[in-house]
Amino acid sequence: MATNIFNCPLPDEKGYFGEYGGAFIPPELQTIMDEITASYEEIRQDPEFLEELADLYQHYVGRPSPIFHAKHLSEKYGADIYLKREDLNHTGAHKINHCLGEALLAKKMGKKKIIAETGAGQHGVALATAAALVGLECDIYMGEVDMAKEHPNVVRMHILGANVIPATHGRRTLKEAVDTAFENYLKDPVTQLYAIGSVVGPHPFPRMVRDFQSIVGVEAREQFQLMTGKLPDNLVACVGGGSNAMGLFTAFIDDESVAMHGVEPAGRSLDIPGENAATITLGKPGVMHGFKSYMLQDENGEPQEVYSVASGLDYPSVGPQHAYLKDLGRVNYGSINDKEAIDAFFELSREEGIIPAIESAHAVAYALKLAQEPDVGTILVNLSGRGDKDIDFVVENYGKDYGIPQD
Repeated sequence: MATNIFNCPLPDEKGYFGEYGGAFIPPELQTIMDEITASYEEIRQDPEFLEELADLYQHYVGRPSPIFHAKHLSEKYGADIYLKREDLNHTGAHKINHCLGEALLAKKMGKKKIIAETGAGQHGVALATAAALVGLECDIYMGEVDMAKEHPNVVRMHILGANVIPATHGRRTLKEAVDTAFENYLKDPVTQLYAIGSVVGPHPFPRMVRDFQSIVGVEAREQFQLMTGKLPDNLVACVGGGSNAMGLFTAFIDDESVAMHGVEPAGRSLDIPGENAATITLGKPGVMHGFKSYMLQDENGEPQEVYSVASGLDYPSVGPQHAYLKDLGRVNYGSINDKEAIDAFFELSREEGIIPAIESAHAVAYALKLAQEPDVGTILVNLSGRGDKDIDFVVENYGKDYGIPQD
């Protein structure tokens, strides 16, 4: 199964999905990116690497992750809802899928350190885990606001031996963490590898992260057919940078009978700039962090301030393949606001006994709306992460509204 995750024909050799993607970086960094591309091309065809990765997926991560039929929600909302349980992976989310691949690549390239940004902390925890496993140093850049909000994941990163470095400028969230990580990567791109946490950044990262994440869809396609005898009618996944969504969607792109839905954060308001992170819904093409895609921009064409209750979704751009799929009309991109996401967080917890990450709760909320449409058919949601990291924040800010006793 592992060899199937590397066969998608896009992007082209320069990293473009249609007009999106590419590498908008200084010439000296392009040389480094060319080395990463060449190394990736080598390892993705290396049977020894594929065997090592497949072994880790099975015996370390716990793959394949199961699909669960959410019977109570299905009965309540009138359509069969299924969950791809990426929350059951080691480290609690889909992020470990590409972090293991990037860490192995860094090791084979002779790098001494891997660095990255993180929003909700799941990518940081997964990369710190992979670094510990393969014996590399690890620096994680995280916005100060997110460090306070996702404190349990900060503790996990420290326990795993990573250095957690705060981003202290701007809104001190995910975009600023990416800025800070890129700045520090540029100081030494030779001995360290920037292990980007989503399908964003300059080529080859949107392709590489997608390829490692595509194991999600490869598994789901086979599992769903074994469970039901057919393909799902709908796929649903949250979209910030977009790695978990591309992980699920890639295996189904050529299946015209399967509708695909990407769910962005509407935050507190779609009508007020800076109060959401609905990039595809409200943005337009632009360049940031070394790639071209849809982007939320201010009046000067600079990245707009963004917000979401989910720290892993508040990013002012999106993976270039998502922009391409949006223009093609292959994926429908909608949005869910904070209240709808928190409602779904509690509903999944209380109806099915599964506490989701707030990011994943956006996808669940959208699926519950979709289920109420006539003749919608089956719905497969990528439950991209578990909510352990969010419990303190949710109880402190929303617990009273949902009947949780306050200290």
